[in-house]
Amino acid sequence: MKIFQREQRSLFGEILDWMLTPLLLLWPVSLALTWLVAQSIATKPFDRALEFNVQALAQYVAAQNGRVAFNLTRPAREVLRADDSDLVYYQVMGPRAEFVSGERDFPLPSEDELPQVGEVKLRDDEMRGLDLRVAYTWVRLDLPGSPTALVQVAETREKRSILATEIIKGVMLPQLVILPLAVLLVWLALVRGIQPLSKLEERIRQRKPDDLSPLDDKAVPLEVAPLVSSVNDLLTRLKDSIATQKRFLADAAHQLKTPLAGLRMQADLAQREGSDADALKQSLHQIARSSIRATHTVNQLLALARAETSGKTIVRQPCDLAALTMEAIQDSLPRAMDKRLDLGYDGVEPGAPGVTLRGNPTLLKEMVRNLLDNAIAYTPSSAESPGVITARVLADPFGGVLVLQVEDSGPGIPEGERELVLQPFYRALGTGVDGSGLGLPIVLEIARQHGAGIAIEDARPGQVPPGTRVSVRFVVSQDAEEDATARVQEAL
Repeated sequence: MKIFQREQRSLFGEILDWMLTPLLLLWPVSLALTWLVAQSIATKPFDRALEFNVQALAQYVAAQNGRVAFNLTRPAREVLRADDSDLVYYQVMGPRAEFVSGERDFPLPSEDELPQVGEVKLRDDEMRGLDLRVAYTWVRLDLPGSPTALVQVAETREKRSILATEIIKGVMLPQLVILPLAVLLVWLALVRGIQPLSKLEERIRQRKPDDLSPLDDKAVPLEVAPLVSSVNDLLTRLKDSIATQKRFLADAAHQLKTPLAGLRMQADLAQREGSDADALKQSLHQIARSSIRATHTVNQLLALARAETSGKTIVRQPCDLAALTMEAIQDSLPRAMDKRLDLGYDGVEPGAPGVTLRGNPTLLKEMVRNLLDNAIAYTPSSAESPGVITARVLADPFGGVLVLQVEDSGPGIPEGERELVLQPFYRALGTGVDGSGLGLPIVLEIARQHGAGIAIEDARPGQVPPGTRVSVRFVVSQDAEEDATARVQEAL
């Protein structure tokens, strides 16, 4: 559980954090590195002075009367020890480690170290609780066996520390002034860099609610241009959607206005004085017809709205398209029989391989019902020449294709109007059939939500009438087929 996570993150604050945090973290690292470099710089000149002193003392070591002698006068020794900051020590040891001059408790080099005549070496050591820097060398004596004497000079580290501290001060004090200035400059740079976003926000806030024109992507930084482009694309789609809704509402109002006006007119005619029973019965018949038309239009509008708003929230499950088609045929039989139409099914049986797809059974059945209603409405029929309507489901389990077809023996749809009839409220002229013009648009929307395509063609090319065949082609997923097989096995 993220207790301390903020719901909204500040882009300004996040960029500022990512810029200042490394800067503040690197400052102590810079301080440590500067201290190490300052120590190295401060040590070198004093080490050279120690080397010079030990070489100078080595010149006063000689052999006299078979013994080691150190011929350094007392004033010279006092000058050697004269230092304002550090203490200077020296020691001269004979070839048999006998003490010759200097401090007796001066620490000796490591016993494993071999004497190297004439070479000055340096080491860190400790004496009397003080840290020392020691320079030492060996001097060859003019005695039998070529013995060597050890000469050492040491001083405390006070001058080194003082010089290193001065170097640190010279480097870090300017940084203490520059660091706050750098933070201020970074903050000002971010404020200036964020200003185009603030101006963009201000332009958007000043827009009127009905202003869906694209934003100017040339007045924003290059990094923000893709975001503005995406917003412009959204505004364009929103504008098209609003225009479609307005057109839909206008067409719906127009479609409902006619039956409602008919209802009002027939009601006024029925209420006139002197109307006989036949006129009243005729008015009631017209009122019933208009109410049926209005009810059908409202139901079609609701079906289209339900299909359009389902979107990605559609509940999908394995559906047997052949079984759904047969159910829709049974529901439409009474209306077909009233018009003396021959309504039947010709296709694969329910449960056959490849007949199952993942979809919403309610919407799929609504799609089949609208295709049948459209065919029933536009197919002429009589006792002498009954019309024929056939629903068909074709399955290709190997190709993963499932096709629903509804064909009739009606007058057909001219090729130039086959795209238009898929638009809401469009009806072919000259048919004399009452309708809302929403049947095929509902079919198109449901098919689109199931990833299917629609094709309209003549059922009997070259004949009169040519009839109409509407084909809906689905791509069947393997998962749907596996779910259907599993359900059949469970039932068995």
